[in-house]
Amino acid sequence: MKRVALLIQYDGSCFSGWQRQKNAISVQEIIEDVLYKLSNQKVKIFASGRTDAGVHASGQVAHFDIEFVIPSDRYADLLNRRLPPTIRVLETVEVKDSWHACYSAVYRHYRYLINNSKIPNLFLNKWSWHRYQKPLDEVSMSHALNGMLGEHDFYAFQKSGSNRSTSVTTIKSIELERSQDLILIDIKATGFLYGMVRSIVGQLVLVGEKKISPEIFKDIWKSKNKQAVRESAPANGLCFVNSVYKEKIFKRIDKNVLFPRFIISGNS
Repeated sequence: MKRVALLIQYDGSCFSGWQRQKNAISVQEIIEDVLYKLSNQKVKIFASGRTDAGVHASGQVAHFDIEFVIPSDRYADLLNRRLPPTIRVLETVEVKDSWHACYSAVYRHYRYLINNSKIPNLFLNKWSWHRYQKPLDEVSMSHALNGMLGEHDFYAFQKSGSNRSTSVTTIKSIELERSQDLILIDIKATGFLYGMVRSIVGQLVLVGEKKISPEIFKDIWKSKNKQAVRESAPANGLCFVNSVYKEKIFKRIDKNVLFPRFIISGNS
């Protein structure tokens, strides 16, 4: 029996999320079914984080245990020959039995992309939220993020239906960057609550549109006022960038290029 780690990309718009479900197609189900066809073994995959329906992944990390005598680094090629083009396995490596894709992770990284242009862009529509009604004030949005670093109770940003025992988590970094019409919001945390990033982004957009102040944004999460959370960002702008571990697991993939940054150049 060997434990194999996978680095996976997928287009979330094609699936009901990562986790296997009874009446919908998930990423986990597709990969597990292909592994069964390869090995004639029922294999369960454990992911570093579960993504919701419509959410993408540029560097999802997962693992499975299997009795199948092939080199661990060959699983990527074997899987990609049988997987749909909306799922790509970037790399597979053998890991220790004590290593776990979820529990060994130090932190996880999500990125949200907003297109604030008045005109839609067909090349970005699937991967961003086209929020065009008003110009967004990224300075006010950045100001609203002050104070979120560290361990806090983010109950206000947790959607109903979560099975977590606590809404306390630790944000290691949170950054907002604008490149002309595109706004990138990067959040790295030890764990994410159900719907947390999309709820945060939804309220940040209200700040950027001057509908609420940065102070009201802060008061909402500090007072755990879930009822005051008025908007959640759509799934298509959210991407699970990667998980980070104490040891380097994947050798050939540079995490900095998993999710290329969209840059809009000026007129020539």
